[in-house]
Amino acid sequence: MKTVRTLSLLASGSLILTLAACGGGDGEGSSGEEEGTTAGGTTITWWHNSNTGDGLEYYAQLADQFEEEHEGVTVEVEAMQHEDMLTKLDAAFQAGDAPDIYMERGGGELADHVEADLTMDLTEVAAEEIEQVGGSVQGWTVDDRVYALPFSVGVVGFWYNTEMFAEAGVTETPTTWEEMYEAIDMLKAAGMEPISVGAGDSWPAAHYWYQFALRHCAEQTLTDAVKTLDFSDQCFIRAGEEVERLVAAEPFNRGFLSTPAQSGPTSASGLLATGKVAMEMQGHWEPGVMAGLTEDGEGLGDKLGWFPFPEVEGGEGDPAAQLGGGDAWGVSADAPPEAVEFVRFMLSDEVQRGFAERNMGLPTNPNAGDAVADPALAGLLEVRDSAPYVQLYFDTAFGQSVGGAMNDAIALMFAGQASPQDIVDATQAAADAEG
Repeated sequence: MKTVRTLSLLASGSLILTLAACGGGDGEGSSGEEEGTTAGGTTITWWHNSNTGDGLEYYAQLADQFEEEHEGVTVEVEAMQHEDMLTKLDAAFQAGDAPDIYMERGGGELADHVEADLTMDLTEVAAEEIEQVGGSVQGWTVDDRVYALPFSVGVVGFWYNTEMFAEAGVTETPTTWEEMYEAIDMLKAAGMEPISVGAGDSWPAAHYWYQFALRHCAEQTLTDAVKTLDFSDQCFIRAGEEVERLVAAEPFNRGFLSTPAQSGPTSASGLLATGKVAMEMQGHWEPGVMAGLTEDGEGLGDKLGWFPFPEVEGGEGDPAAQLGGGDAWGVSADAPPEAVEFVRFMLSDEVQRGFAERNMGLPTNPNAGDAVADPALAGLLEVRDSAPYVQLYFDTAFGQSVGGAMNDAIALMFAGQASPQDIVDATQAAADAEG
């Protein structure tokens, strides 16, 4: 039976993404001599993508703390680069060997996991945490059942080097794309590369198309597209035309088509962190990522600024709407009960405050919001909470097959090998094949 999706979004500070799907887990974990339990105790496996700097250290510390507080429990942690983790998760689910605890992105991906009985229903077993984080859990809800606990929800915008902007004479951050093109020209005139993009990993390039679609498409058009998978509205063509114009302006780093997103000092994030480019469009995780890519562990430090994606002329979308989403801790359907206890622990006040203090993301626990230390992240949090809605990343909202085809076609446009119509055609073809 085909999965049906409905979408509304973050309004008044609460993410409201609901999904409906056939099937679902029964919400019960394993116990006794089942998988994850041995004669000497219980082992739970945990995969995450905080593979550098403070994030890597903090998560190792939390695993140790949980083991100390739960006698007989061992937490096996595997930290990996984001794209590697997504690939390995897909393979692990297909092989029936998924980790007990993993990062669940929601949207169509979650609906597929629920339909295949791969993830645990947490509605009753984590009721206290679900009540605490409030509307944020709706992004990981299927048929009114909660299947993951969100630990970070944020939005995508431009991180920039304030000193480079000042040196180039850019005194105000752009609020429109006409102002953005002026800033790009000024940065180039100062001998700087304006923007880095990790097009080698596709999704950072795809985010530009998502953002322009968000500016050109009315909210109802996007909501309907998630339900119907119909991409015939001309706003999707206009999004591609905006990307064409941007690529033609040549604002990106040398070799951007093969540049990775976040792995190493020559990645898009690494180039910003080391002062090789003036800005990068990325999500709320960027300060933490950059800190792990510099020798001093500070990233850009107090030179880091942030501004939201600028307005476009003639767009039908709300200029204050934001692109974003978040990450949640999911539990595999056959995981032992200790895995549920671990994700509840990860949503506690103490853990979420530590998460915020290390600039690892934007916490969902309302008792941790004031712990966000980085001024740029605090500004991002303000934009998130004041947005009329937050559009979930398209590749997540539309699911793997449709979102993957969309991302691939956008990557081809960045390489000069696809037109605005080609993106729509490839996306629609994938949607029709899924139906």
